[in-house]
Amino acid sequence: MNELLPQLTQQLVNGLSLGAIYALIAIGYTMVYGIIGMINFAHGEIYMIGAYVGLVTLTAVGVQHGYPLGVVLGIALIVSVTVTGLYGWTVERVAYRPLRGGPRLVPLISAIGMSIFLQNYVQIGQGARDMSVPLLVSGAIEFQMGSAFVVTIPYARLMIVGVSLALMVVLTLFIAHSRMGRACRACSQDMRMANLLGIDTNRVISFTFVLGAMLAAVGGVLIALSIGKLNPYIGFIAGIKAFTAAVLGGIGSVPGAMLGGMLLGLVETFAAGYLPSQYKDLVSFGLLIAILLCRPTGLLGKPDIEKV
Repeated sequence: MNELLPQLTQQLVNGLSLGAIYALIAIGYTMVYGIIGMINFAHGEIYMIGAYVGLVTLTAVGVQHGYPLGVVLGIALIVSVTVTGLYGWTVERVAYRPLRGGPRLVPLISAIGMSIFLQNYVQIGQGARDMSVPLLVSGAIEFQMGSAFVVTIPYARLMIVGVSLALMVVLTLFIAHSRMGRACRACSQDMRMANLLGIDTNRVISFTFVLGAMLAAVGGVLIALSIGKLNPYIGFIAGIKAFTAAVLGGIGSVPGAMLGGMLLGLVETFAAGYLPSQYKDLVSFGLLIAILLCRPTGLLGKPDIEKV
């Protein structure tokens, strides 16, 4: 019993950092769905590309000696979000815009095809093997809890939680108060009416893809720095988990994506800590099924109102 609280604290720290990454990726899913009503299944690969761009940037900057750690990380994040934002814009222009207005199944198939293309594109360019990421953020905060248990909070995981929460606050304020944020909310409520009122809906949709890709890129760089390795396949499982988080919180709701990501990260971490590790995905998706059975719109989602 004395060791229960320290173990609980350690799993809580691990779960919050994992949930923060899921939330960053889930925001991209939920924003695209909230505006055009479709799922961007290439979003997981955008996250993976962001991690690779960050690694390439770190490798290039690492040749130069004497840069402070904050400068190196800042350069890696800026380059990653810029390049990945261009990928997000390209995905929208190539896989979605030409098919907009057609049968809903067609863009879905196109997005899956884009996902497979990007995965193989990176595999051909970088190889299918695991690649190591420099351990730039080392060290941890350690404190004794219980008679023989030391709770360890790595600085890398603290950075993940801190950066993710800061980005979520900024995003929430941006959507609530900026002109583009109001345009996004108008398009999510009624795309045709927003277009009639003079809002450039094509520009809003492109912006949504770019913003989601940039947030996913931040998650990719942060998790690569924390885990220390990456490969072309990390986007698939992360994308599926983030999509699960978005549905769990309420697809189309940005606060729901944040809540769903955090909740899924905590559930998965606690399941891996207290059950055999192979059961963690079973518990995560079982939770999704249970919530959808009780509340089909997700935790914070709102039912669609049919316009007649």
